[in-house]
Amino acid sequence: MRFVQLARNGHLQSDGFTILDDSRQPEQLIARGPWTLWDDQESVGTVPQVAGTRKCSLWAKGDVGDWWLKQVFGGRPFRQIMGFNADEEGRRFGDQVTSKMPGRTGEFPLIDWGWGRQRCEAYLLERFGVHWPKSYCTFCCFSASMGSLPAHMERMRSHPDIAGEVLRLEYTAMSLNPNAKLYGRKTLLEMFDPTQPRDRACLEAFERELDMPWALYHVRRLFLLSEDGRRRPVKRSTERIDLGRPHQLARRLISISERHGVDVERDPVYGRARAWVRPRAKSWPMAEELFATAPARVIDKQDKNFEQHWDALVSGSAAQLPLV
Repeated sequence: MRFVQLARNGHLQSDGFTILDDSRQPEQLIARGPWTLWDDQESVGTVPQVAGTRKCSLWAKGDVGDWWLKQVFGGRPFRQIMGFNADEEGRRFGDQVTSKMPGRTGEFPLIDWGWGRQRCEAYLLERFGVHWPKSYCTFCCFSASMGSLPAHMERMRSHPDIAGEVLRLEYTAMSLNPNAKLYGRKTLLEMFDPTQPRDRACLEAFERELDMPWALYHVRRLFLLSEDGRRRPVKRSTERIDLGRPHQLARRLISISERHGVDVERDPVYGRARAWVRPRAKSWPMAEELFATAPARVIDKQDKNFEQHWDALVSGSAAQLPLV
């Protein structure tokens, strides 16, 4: 059996991919390539989205696998064996609908055999003598919707350092966008009880993660409509305008905001400060603008033609802060 390990080189398709290993006698499972899904989420200050399709899986796994398959098979017929179990019948339908690769035929043996997750785990236990837990990203947002949140939280408590990293990822994303909760309407942070020792260990790991340089960010978003009135993907501009310690940056933002009559939201526990220069309206098209402090892991990034669309939509001027 040919075992090929692949990884993306960057955020864009034009960055290409790397073949980490290609062998019929593999000796090492390579856990990390040049650019991971975590790198991508952290660099843009967001978390995987619960709503809609599993874009994170498509981006990190499906796309790079398809690029390699097209390179190797070039349109020739081939079968691709998919590991969806019998509890995931809907994923077979989704695969058949979305697959556009010439020559590909998807096959789903576990579904055909009627093997659900419990049957698969029982087989692995019998075959290898160990319980084989489900593998998934530490920051996966689907553990809530799949009904496995209690088990997921137990894993977090067993690995508090990992919990601290994921809490930082979510906290950073929510600093730039309060709606960026890891589980849709719920945050990971609110699921930990500081009075419980195991939960407290996770929160202490989170506090250690926050002990790093922070940045003051200028964030703008555009919520635009297409010509036929449909909502277009949200455009965003993120710019880092200062670097320092969290309390230092918060004091600067509060001081300048107060002088210009702009309210500031402050998190007294973990240090975030956020000032809304242009709050989000209730209907599209609309724009929003804010300044926020967060761990300095988010890069400067602006969507194509953002300034052109911003100037076209935003007439007049909201309260300005002399920060940029």
